[in-house]
Amino acid sequence: MTTEPDGSARPTRHVLLIDLVDEPEAIARYEAWHAAERLPPEIGDSIRRADISAMEIYRTGNRLVMVMETAAGFDPARKAAADAADPAVRAWESRMCQVQRPLPWARDGAKWTAAARIFSLGEQP
Repeated sequence: MTTEPDGSARPTRHVLLIDLVDEPEAIARYEAWHAAERLPPEIGDSIRRADISAMEIYRTGNRLVMVMETAAGFDPARKAAADAADPAVRAWESRMCQVQRPLPWARDGAKWTAAARIFSLGEQP
């Protein structure tokens, strides 16, 4: 968590990437599963309970980019442990594995790969 000049907390932004199976049917299924009002409530609840305050997923071709904002209490290890213990999340992740493919340079066992920020307009003259 970073702070604003007035000392108030600002969410931490995470940018993560993964690929989809490069087939129109796989991409269509993934998009249908993530359409408005289609996410299972248990999955949305799990995300929110982990102190994730905002999440968006963008697609170009078969590449997905997730932009996630987290509150001060967000702990990726705690989220992973909670997901592993939650049957609804395990079922959701099993469904996602049908169409998702980690990037070729992903760490062993990782699905989504974090992107490193290399530019910020706010740091420029």
